Amino acid sequence: MPELQRIAVYCGARTGNREVYLEAARAMGGVMAARGVGLVYGGGAVGLMGALADGALAGGGEVIGVIPAFMDGRESIHGGLSELRISRSMHDRKATMLDLADGVIALPGGLGTLDEFVEALTWAQLGLHRIPCGLLDVDDYWEPLVALIDHAIARGFVDAAMANGVVRGNDPAQLIDALTDASVPVRRIPEPD
Repeated sequence: MPELQRIAVYCGARTGNREVYLEAARAMGGVMAARGVGLVYGGGAVGLMGALADGALAGGGEVIGVIPAFMDGRESIHGGLSELRISRSMHDRKATMLDLADGVIALPGGLGTLDEFVEALTWAQLGLHRIPCGLLDVDDYWEPLVALIDHAIARGFVDAAMANGVVRGNDPAQLIDALTDASVPVRRIPEPD
């Protein structure tokens, strides 16, 4: 199986109300750095985003932040990034993050995190990419999303294969291992000019 070079990680710009979320974000960044897997994320310095980047940078990892131009100045951009990319829009941000990544992981987060992860799944379903998608299911945070996907499958709106298209775990190292095992050669269908 090919090794993952970079993983796009979606997570909250807030900390949530449980310390375990921050601990998991720091741990994910640290595990990625220790394995030589680059981090692609939203570029923020606060919340789970900041803890994730701090964990990766403390381990000497590559950290690429991607932020849309309209948010520059609205959010606190992490000062220690390996690289910062400014995108034209939220849509462009999501496309850029996927273009840079060999895998996707969602940590706990809000509507933006949910939007980014579901769009990555949708693009996989449409055949726009074939990169593994995973959920770091800290304290069963993603259980309702998994139940919703199962419900949509049961009602005939989503192919059953999508149930196997999401790797899920609560340990960062094991989740990365599972993503690596699930990975296939990256295939993206280019958008027309």
